[in-house]
Amino acid sequence: MKNKTNMWHYFPGQYMPSYQVNRALTQAHYGGGEFAECLEVASQITPGDNESFHVAWAKMGDRVFDIAENAVKNGNFQTAKRSYLRAFNYLRTSEFFLKPSDARKIPSYLKSRDAFIKATPYFEEKPLKIEVPFEGSFLPGYVFKAPNTNHAPAMIMFGGLDSLAEELYFGPATFLNERGISLIVLDGPGQGASLRLNHIHTRYDFNVAGSAALDWAIENLKNEIDTTKIGIMAVSMGGYMAARCAAFEPRFKICAVWGAVWSYYEIWKNRPDNHPLAEIVQHIVGAENMEDARERLKKFTLDEVANKISMPTYVLHGEDDRQNFVENAYKLQEALTCEKIIEIIPKEESGSAHCQIDDFTKTFNMYDWIAKELKK
Repeated sequence: MKNKTNMWHYFPGQYMPSYQVNRALTQAHYGGGEFAECLEVASQITPGDNESFHVAWAKMGDRVFDIAENAVKNGNFQTAKRSYLRAFNYLRTSEFFLKPSDARKIPSYLKSRDAFIKATPYFEEKPLKIEVPFEGSFLPGYVFKAPNTNHAPAMIMFGGLDSLAEELYFGPATFLNERGISLIVLDGPGQGASLRLNHIHTRYDFNVAGSAALDWAIENLKNEIDTTKIGIMAVSMGGYMAARCAAFEPRFKICAVWGAVWSYYEIWKNRPDNHPLAEIVQHIVGAENMEDARERLKKFTLDEVANKISMPTYVLHGEDDRQNFVENAYKLQEALTCEKIIEIIPKEESGSAHCQIDDFTKTFNMYDWIAKELKK
C-alpha cells in the first residue's frame, strides 16, 4: 500500500487526461458536471490524443448549452442555471489543452464564459461581476457573497496557470459561503480573460495584482463585505501567487496556499519542450520559446520571499502531487516565520493528488481554519 496512488485513473497509466476526468467529476458535486455525462465524454477520448479530448468535451458542452438555451425559452430557469454551469465546465475543459495558436481556443473560451455568465441571473445570491483596474486595463472577476449578510469577511482568490476565475465557483465559493465567508475571485495576470482578451501576462511580482485587488475591494465593496477582514488564497501555480501577495501586502489578514510552489522554474526546468502545457506556459509569460520561458520563470521563487509573510498562513498539499512535488510544501514550511499550519494529505489517501482534485473533502480543514481566523 505504501507505493499506491489513490487518484483514480480512468485511462490506466495516463495521468494527464485521467486528472482532468477527476477534476470534472469532483466539480460535479458543486454543479460543474454530471457523473454520467463525464464518463460518456471520457469514453470518447483516446489518451494522449488531445484532439479527441477537445472534441469530446466540446461536443458535450455544446449539447448541454443547448439544453440550457431551450430551458430559458420555456421558462425553466433552474434547469437553465444548472445546465449552463455544466456547459461552462465542459467547454472550459475542452479548451484546456488547446494551444494558444489554435484558432478554436478563444471561441471555446468565450462560449464557456458566456455559459457561466448566462447562469448567474438565476443564482439565489447573484454574484457581482467586477473589473479591477490594472495598469491601463483591468482584471475581471466575481464576488460570491455569503448569504444573508452584507458584512461577511472575505477571501480574494486567484486560480493557477492560465485558469479561469469562473471555475472557482465549483468548490471554493460553496465551501466559503456556507461558512459565512464571501469570495472575490479574479482572473489575475496570465489567467482567464486577463490573458486571453486583455493580453496581460503573468508576472513574478504577482503581489502588484494582489494589492490592486485589495485596494479595489476596500474602496468599492464597503456595502458588500467586511473590508477590515480580507485574506488571500490561490490554488496550483497560485500557491506561489498567494504567498507572494501575502509577503508584500501585510494588510491581508490571513493567507491560504492551496498547493505549494517554491520555485516555478524548478518545476519546469526538466520538463520537455513538448509537454502538453509547454505552449501555455510560454503564452502566460509572453515568451517565444521554452528556453525564454524557463529564463523568465527563474524569478518565480519564494526564496527570500516566504520569510516576509507576517500573517497566519495555511499550506495544504498532497503527498502524491505529481505536478508540484510535496518537497515544495516542506521548503515553504521551513521558510515561513509566521504562525502556520502545514497539512499534507498522505499518498495512501484520496485527496493526495494535485490540489486535492480527486477529493475536495480533504480541503475542509483549510476552509474551517479560514472561517475561524477571519471571524476573530
